[in-house]
Amino acid sequence: MASSDTTSCSTPKRNLVGLGWLFLFFWYFSGVTQALLIPSAGFVGSRRALFMSFMWLAPVLLFPRFTKQISAVIGVILWAASVVSLSYWIIYGTEFSQSIIFIILETNAQESQEFLSQYINLPLLAGIVVYTVIACLIWKRLRPVYLPRPVAAGAAFAVLALNLCTPYIDYMNGKATFEESTNKLFNRMETTAPWQFLAGYLQYRIQLNNVQSLLLKNSSLSPLDDLVDRNGDTSRTLVLVIGESTTSRRMSLYGYPRKTTPKLDALKEKGELFAFSDVIASRPYTVDILQQALSFASQEEPDRYLTEPNLMNLMKQAGYKTFWVTNQQTISAGNTLLSAFSQQADIAKYLNNHRAQTAGQPDQVVFEPFIEILADSAPKKFIVLHLFGTHSRYSLRYPKEYEIFTGRDHVPENLSNNEAEIFNSYDNAVLYNDFILSGLIDFLSKNQSNSFLLYFSDHGEEVFNDPTHTVRGRNEKNPTLDMYAIPFVLWMSPEWRKTHPSASDFGSMLDRPYSSDHLIHIWSDLAGLSYDRFQPEKSLINSDFKPYTRWIGDPRVKNGLRDFDAIVIKKPAPPSNASTAQQP
Repeated sequence: MASSDTTSCSTPKRNLVGLGWLFLFFWYFSGVTQALLIPSAGFVGSRRALFMSFMWLAPVLLFPRFTKQISAVIGVILWAASVVSLSYWIIYGTEFSQSIIFIILETNAQESQEFLSQYINLPLLAGIVVYTVIACLIWKRLRPVYLPRPVAAGAAFAVLALNLCTPYIDYMNGKATFEESTNKLFNRMETTAPWQFLAGYLQYRIQLNNVQSLLLKNSSLSPLDDLVDRNGDTSRTLVLVIGESTTSRRMSLYGYPRKTTPKLDALKEKGELFAFSDVIASRPYTVDILQQALSFASQEEPDRYLTEPNLMNLMKQAGYKTFWVTNQQTISAGNTLLSAFSQQADIAKYLNNHRAQTAGQPDQVVFEPFIEILADSAPKKFIVLHLFGTHSRYSLRYPKEYEIFTGRDHVPENLSNNEAEIFNSYDNAVLYNDFILSGLIDFLSKNQSNSFLLYFSDHGEEVFNDPTHTVRGRNEKNPTLDMYAIPFVLWMSPEWRKTHPSASDFGSMLDRPYSSDHLIHIWSDLAGLSYDRFQPEKSLINSDFKPYTRWIGDPRVKNGLRDFDAIVIKKPAPPSNASTAQQP
């Protein structure tokens, strides 16, 4: 019999070599692209692609006589899916992600045709041909692997179970919901051909439904009562810049010894910039704080963003044309609320289509759409710019020319070399953020519009700045000053100052203690808007401002709120351990 003949000539060494070639063939279609992405997206995608590729061994182990035929069919499917990802990397140098699927599904046929005609060229086709030829050469080396039937069945079951079932262990143990476990499986699959299309589409549908649900609830809300715009019908451009993971404690604008914000420092010295010195975030996580800062929600009333109008509603009701430009991910499981906020804008521009938050895409990409928006003919414009800021990994947040801080000057002495490198990369990211913000202000200034720009970071970041020098990141249960202290910066054009004489007289207001969960009130005050829900005592620049308890912690947990000023010691910026600050 054929099976006995082939089995008799099989040896452990021959089977091992055969398994190696089979795995290489199946891995090739996902692993090559993920390997090319390591410099920008890290090793996570490669690790997942490696793991998921094992599952294709199951059918060839169960039916070894049909190894060539099975692998050819699977190979064609994997090739077709992987060519799309590889082509996207060749064109853009980045990953074909779930966000790209979102954009494709939102793009009309004519735009797709224009895209294809623009980017399909001979170099791209040549790359695809080489990629295909290598796959064919590997396929020619494939040979059947004959194992005892029980062993083959057990191995096939094992590779399928490890890939498809392990994400549900926490669900079976009651530690996660079915949806959370399914999302974990989708995250594992989205780096591997052809599953990135299926997982991406399913995630797209889930998140789109969530966003649409929020938008539907929002559309049914009653407008704000008694809305008055003190600026009347004058033309103006108001810009809100949302930073990411930037603590004011690492900015020379706030006394940090390294010159990490030289351009903002210069604007402040000229009297063109106001830096409020005692502002904190109420939560150290992006979505949690922005659902408060961009609405009437607060630590005391965290769910008001669901039942009352938000900042986007307010500005549209006041007659502004609204814009949202983001360098954060377009649509993902954790960004439903921000997607809903952005979808409320008249025009939304999504610039970051990477799968991973850690992927590198410097914030300079916001410049071009910002310039385009400034040229828009609308008399009243409200622009939200959401930056990637100093999000971890810090070294991916800036171009190479901004790698200025590299030595041990001003680095805590007991940091290891690796920790010192991370410490320096964070300061470099802050320096690049200074370039971005000053660039936006420069564009706005040259536009000669009646305008102002308000910048704040969603939260801070602890990067070995605590005296213990053991903490990096954010931990709500173990707060440090750097996790919560954020920059809160205001720039106003000469045209705006002329019509708002009191705008230049903030004086003692700059040192007032404030929390960004009440941002909507200071924004309304700056924009000259009053309405039934406006509370002047919660506006940092209002003469009726009243200090209040700045709560931090999780408001949805029993006894989860704590008084920031009672538990976090306000320390000055760390002293220099060198005679002169390192200059960019």
